[in-house]
Amino acid sequence: MSDRIREKLNILADAAKYDVSCSSSGGTRKNDNGGLGNSHASGICHTYTEDGRCVSLLKILLTNHCIFDCAFCVSRKSNDIKRAAFTVQEVVSLTMNFYRRNYIEGLFLSSGIFKNADFTMERLLLVVKKLRLEERFNGYIHLKTIPGADPALLQEAGLYADRMSINLEMPTEASLKLLAPEKSHEDVKKPLALIQAGISQFSDERRLIKATPKFVPAGQSTQMVVGATPDSDKDIMFTANSFYKNYGLKRVYYSGYIPISHDSRMPVIGTKPPLLRENRLYQADWLMRFYGFDVAEIVNDQFPHLDEELDPKLSWALRNLEHFPVDINTAPYRMIVRVPGIGVASAQKIVQARKSGKLHVFQLKKIGIAYNKARYFIRCADSPQVFGDFHASQIKGYVLASGRSKYMRQAANQLNLF
Repeated sequence: MSDRIREKLNILADAAKYDVSCSSSGGTRKNDNGGLGNSHASGICHTYTEDGRCVSLLKILLTNHCIFDCAFCVSRKSNDIKRAAFTVQEVVSLTMNFYRRNYIEGLFLSSGIFKNADFTMERLLLVVKKLRLEERFNGYIHLKTIPGADPALLQEAGLYADRMSINLEMPTEASLKLLAPEKSHEDVKKPLALIQAGISQFSDERRLIKATPKFVPAGQSTQMVVGATPDSDKDIMFTANSFYKNYGLKRVYYSGYIPISHDSRMPVIGTKPPLLRENRLYQADWLMRFYGFDVAEIVNDQFPHLDEELDPKLSWALRNLEHFPVDINTAPYRMIVRVPGIGVASAQKIVQARKSGKLHVFQLKKIGIAYNKARYFIRCADSPQVFGDFHASQIKGYVLASGRSKYMRQAANQLNLF
């Protein structure tokens, strides 16, 4: 690798780290034509699939030149940073060379917008076409959609990319206009709708004609920056819920804002990214996607912010004690999965196991539930406590104390104190 390519790689890989909407979950492209790579084989960015596999991707920008001046973006045109741009062939060569050395399993390619949207999207499209058609590369490719690009370019890109994504940036139009006045949510909604329509169309055609090519088989995702504006968790989660429902997104990513400027438009910025808040948003997102919660149950006008001390499921349970205790031996799955400390897999095991007889505490522990948390919300064959003896504030105190005790025990074990 030449010194110039190495320098470009350092600059453009570093700039790409701020985009967290990077996942290979859902890729199913197989190597059945004698080419290279396989998008679903287990494996320079590490990301995780929905089934827990860790995979490595070459995560870079085509360029960090940009015609926009978004206050939250490190690549904004007014920022005094080193600029660089790869040629199409350089990205292709890097991807193939890294893959052959077993450094990566796929490519995550984004870009600043230089000249205009079509010019940028054309070059991104050329990269993926060369990889698929000339190099016969079958590894995973996540390609960024450029807002405002010609629909024909997006349609063609969907035939070569496994996943496409376009960043919403801010949860509300008002916040976006404040920090990026040249952008709008409409610029994001149009390509999302276009790609979603293409996914549905190609899926329908494949039911009739098996030879129909795949179109964005791993779906679409988006990203919102968290903490750069005063938007509440309610604003963020309601926006995410809307995009899940309207555009069939696979994931919404929440990126804690990393301070890169002292712009007066962002008065709420601290010195560190709001990582705990980011984590709570992901937990709330999980409840909507896998646990059957409506967004208004998690955040609403009365509770516009997620509790930083408690995970969203426990917080909801403490606000709705009238739904508890849940009888493990008779309650439907939809209620069991709402119990704090019981996950989807554990709830499924409980429903299956109770067919053989009533479940006791020791059996629940063997199934793998977090019993110290769940015990206040369930009843089983030998429940040692009467739920009505506890109030929300008491349960919260007990759970927090239990969590701290567990942390202290783990720390002590690591220090060989026990």
